[in-house]
Amino acid sequence: MPFSISPDPRYLYMSDQHREALAHLVYGINSEGGFVLLTGEVGTGKTTICRCLLDQTPEDTNIAFVLNPRLTVEELLATICNELSIHYPEGNTSIKVFVDHINAYLLDAHARGRKTVLIIEEAQNLNADLLEQVRLLTNLETNKHKLLQIIMLGQPELKNMLSRTELRQLAQRITARYHIGPLSKEEVAAYVNHRLSVAGAWNKLFLDSTYGKLYHLSKGIPRLINLICDRALLGAYVQGKDRVDKSTLVKAAREVFGEPGFRKYRNLFRWVLAGMALIGCAAALTAIYYNYQTQPLAVVTSPPVQQAISTRPVEEGSGLLQWDWPADEPIYRSEGLAYQSLLKQWGVIYKPNNGSACQQAMTQGLSCLGARGSLDSLLHLNSPAVLKMFNDQGRVFYVTLTAIQGQTATFIIGNKTKIADVKDVALRWSGDYTLLWRMPPKYQGSVKRGDQGPVVQWLDRKLALIQGRKAQSGENPLYDDILIKQVKNFQLSEGLVPDGIVGPQTLIRLNSAVGTGDPVLVDRRKGK
Repeated sequence: MPFSISPDPRYLYMSDQHREALAHLVYGINSEGGFVLLTGEVGTGKTTICRCLLDQTPEDTNIAFVLNPRLTVEELLATICNELSIHYPEGNTSIKVFVDHINAYLLDAHARGRKTVLIIEEAQNLNADLLEQVRLLTNLETNKHKLLQIIMLGQPELKNMLSRTELRQLAQRITARYHIGPLSKEEVAAYVNHRLSVAGAWNKLFLDSTYGKLYHLSKGIPRLINLICDRALLGAYVQGKDRVDKSTLVKAAREVFGEPGFRKYRNLFRWVLAGMALIGCAAALTAIYYNYQTQPLAVVTSPPVQQAISTRPVEEGSGLLQWDWPADEPIYRSEGLAYQSLLKQWGVIYKPNNGSACQQAMTQGLSCLGARGSLDSLLHLNSPAVLKMFNDQGRVFYVTLTAIQGQTATFIIGNKTKIADVKDVALRWSGDYTLLWRMPPKYQGSVKRGDQGPVVQWLDRKLALIQGRKAQSGENPLYDDILIKQVKNFQLSEGLVPDGIVGPQTLIRLNSAVGTGDPVLVDRRKGK
């Protein structure tokens, strides 16, 4: 069921927004008390992100999960006790007794080196008395540490509630907050392909022409996308079609929303499109008036990804990439040729009978990273990659993405170099990619607390260059709390989960930040 609305972390599509939201929640768990606030419209993925967070929770963390906060103060405290297996007198209704038992539990957990986190879903349903009691729970502390970290997830009205004067004490204790918006038009296509790929679909089940319509019907809300797509797949099956077309999608949306709701959505989108057209005309006139030059595609990331404006003309006769495998090459060879091209970018000669491409890369101090994501993800990693694509018949083939210049991307498909519009990539790409990255000396795996050796020394020197400080003296530095904090700060600045564990993505960002002369997608050096 690729479009089930249950919050299954396996299906989480990590857009830049969702990645940042997860980073904020992980930061909340690792910080010293206070509140973390995550808001978003209904169906934008807050609960799924929270389930993903639970999968990544450190083993030394105790979690209390409140799903329905429409409770009395006594019921809320009893729920927290039940979640944490705190024993209290049967039939107790005294707030003081509840709080005393919770405080004793928190002190004991802290003494054993464990953290306690309270997660409240649908927090917009908390009334003023409950919010005040939740705030008072954060007063449970030792001389140096808060004993309880609270994460609140809710709809946008929660932000409005916390802006009230009477709740300013609570608002001032929010250490991190993030709001999830809807997916963009390009992300909708990547989102659909991602879920289909996770579910094991090999064929292209949605025509390219459906994605724009799906975006307008769903407004980019993941839950609505799931409902429409699930019904559209059923509709295509009933009609004996092997793929969903635009008419089937519209009919599915009509059944999901109901006829009155569908008319309301349709009229709303007409007004939105009209407004966008007016804004577009005004922008065009302004651009003409000020004689602006063409700008590169804006990619929304955090931190912003600065793209180079290419002045190199497209090679004559190359045209835009026709999304199909060359007829003169057997399609089964696409994966091998793509990896051959990727290795060539790194100056490595691929030998077909000498092990896999990744094995050959390792002999040169390189390693493969395979993942799912978006073009924004690749722009952050800024490294050439092999992409898994679909053609019009739904057949899989592989290409090598070698560069991005403004609104165009350069690919090697087979043995030919082609140019494509960046906006078209998501319509044919499954979201799967593999790239190469340069390993530190003596690298054996992710760097964790207490590690020593050449990898830690390499890490300290890289961070010292980035942070403008002196590296530690000695040849065997320890990956201690000081260095872990510096890594976490770097991870946060790069939009990564600030867990202090130095894995491939952190190492790739470190190499990119320092500049190693390795191949890149976008050359961000000044003047390039």
